[in-house]
Amino acid sequence: MSKVIGIDLGTTNSCVAIMDGNKVKVIENAEGDRTTPSIIAYTDDGETLVGQSAKRQAVTNPHNTLYAIKRLIGRRFEDDVVQKDIKMVPYKIVKADNGDAWVEVKGEKMAPPQVSAEVLKKMKKPAEDYLGEPVTEAVITVPAYF
Repeated sequence: MSKVIGIDLGTTNSCVAIMDGNKVKVIENAEGDRTTPSIIAYTDDGETLVGQSAKRQAVTNPHNTLYAIKRLIGRRFEDDVVQKDIKMVPYKIVKADNGDAWVEVKGEKMAPPQVSAEVLKKMKKPAEDYLGEPVTEAVITVPAYF
């Protein structure tokens, strides 16, 4: 039976942990850090960067670098929070066909959960490397505001 991992999907940073006996073990990422920036970037050559690598290139690629994306999950485009965010972020927040707040990168509209899935995939990898086996189950936490 494979282990179940726990992922804290944060607005700013995320982390992944497992139960090791009776203790929680927070797993370090490839950079040796216990937290990973919840930042996703789409490069001109079609690459998707997540975490520290996305953060490092944010200054040179601001319109295609997404952060605090979790704030948009479940929100309507007209929400006051979304309208405030539109004025504060360099990336494009757009109205989806159903009225939800989505983002647009390189002409493609994406739902916030779709973007957040990139962070979840990034968090899963170090857990699999640490455990030495595929992970098929996870508990994902989000803040109380959701």
